[in-house]
Amino acid sequence: LPAASGLVEMGAHWIHGPSPGNPIFQLATSYSLLGPEAAREENQQVEVGGHPLLPSVTYGSSGKALSPTAVSEARHLFDTLLESARAFQGTKELPALSVGQYLRGEIARRVPALGEGREDARRLQLAILAACLKLECCISGTHSMDLVALEPFGEYVSLPGLDCTFPGGYSSLPDCMLSALPEGTVLLNKAVRTIQWKGSFREEGDEARDFPVRVECEDGDAFLADHVIVTVPLGFLKERHQDFFQPPLPQRKVEAIRRLGFGTNNKIFLEFEKPFWDSQQQLLEVVWEDESPLEEPGTDLEANWFKKLIGFVVLQPPEQHGHVLCGFIAGKESEYMETLSDEEVLGTMTRLLRTLTGNPHLPTPRSVLRSRWHSAPYTQGSYSYVAVGSSGDDIDALAQPLPEDPEDPRPLQLLFAGEATHRTFYSTTHGALLSGWREAERLNQLFQAPSSA
Repeated sequence: LPAASGLVEMGAHWIHGPSPGNPIFQLATSYSLLGPEAAREENQQVEVGGHPLLPSVTYGSSGKALSPTAVSEARHLFDTLLESARAFQGTKELPALSVGQYLRGEIARRVPALGEGREDARRLQLAILAACLKLECCISGTHSMDLVALEPFGEYVSLPGLDCTFPGGYSSLPDCMLSALPEGTVLLNKAVRTIQWKGSFREEGDEARDFPVRVECEDGDAFLADHVIVTVPLGFLKERHQDFFQPPLPQRKVEAIRRLGFGTNNKIFLEFEKPFWDSQQQLLEVVWEDESPLEEPGTDLEANWFKKLIGFVVLQPPEQHGHVLCGFIAGKESEYMETLSDEEVLGTMTRLLRTLTGNPHLPTPRSVLRSRWHSAPYTQGSYSYVAVGSSGDDIDALAQPLPEDPEDPRPLQLLFAGEATHRTFYSTTHGALLSGWREAERLNQLFQAPSSA
């Protein structure tokens, strides 16, 4: 989305793990869409465990920057515990059902040793750990890590490589991919009302050929097809699958849709006349010094929604973007933020930054722009996670084409793709792309199969 002097990404931001195993990176490289940094061999080998490591400053709610040593100690502990949470696949006797419960149990066991036993240092460590949990909520696209299942957590695969962005915007990639297709192949702004399958539909005036699938659009247009690849987000399926598919989806798929998690992660962009941060800082993090992961968070969204914000990434380079901060916020607080006016969000963000920097005269941002993924009717959230009570098997069940009977004379009427159908790369753009290729390949195989007639 063009804004100010540059562009901002309302959706996907980084290529996560830009390395040879990432098809987004491969395509972007083949189209020459990335900067020279991203292509560097050594950048492709960095193991960051899925988080970009940016030069950062961490502000405490008391209005000053926190000790980098205290921050890195707590962060190191959190990363170690998070890594250990990935080891429970196939374990029968789980220490907890959710990642959140497991992490809290481990943190509680270590409380006496935190901050080398000094009460104020211990409290600060707990506050930083609470901030780490919020960041993990953004990464997992969930309201709380208590909703994320522990046993399958390690199935998600992080690719190596230093996360990078598209200088020309993420949309430069689909633009290149689309340019290879004949004019008029892709129809935009064509909302679908229902997909009828297991049918026998004929074009007017063509009695010779019938089709098993009919896609009806909101504007009344209809398309007949042998095969349809459905890529709508899981959030939309959760709300609409009953009336979207006729006949309804089989029970196994409905159960998978119900059990899998789908949450919201939003961005808040603030544009400033001039920066109040140092030019080398690329990340401004936030810690509420009175919080602890061992205490229940407050539920008053109106009073406290902004406390879920993990901080701000400085958009790079400023020559292209101007002086823009991008805040990240997940969960119910993020959904509440969508209901506020731009003025309310701008006012709250200004007060927040004044509190954190300890500067009551910090200038108001010039403009605010934010994503609203929860209220967007065709997404109803951001991306999927494996929720407590579900597993990777549900992801595979969601990906299973219909009809279920492999002997059906009209196979592969409905195929399913999208990030929520990729068992190891869910929540990512590369997972979404691979899932689309997977379903296209299924059709390739069908068309190449020797006819049984």
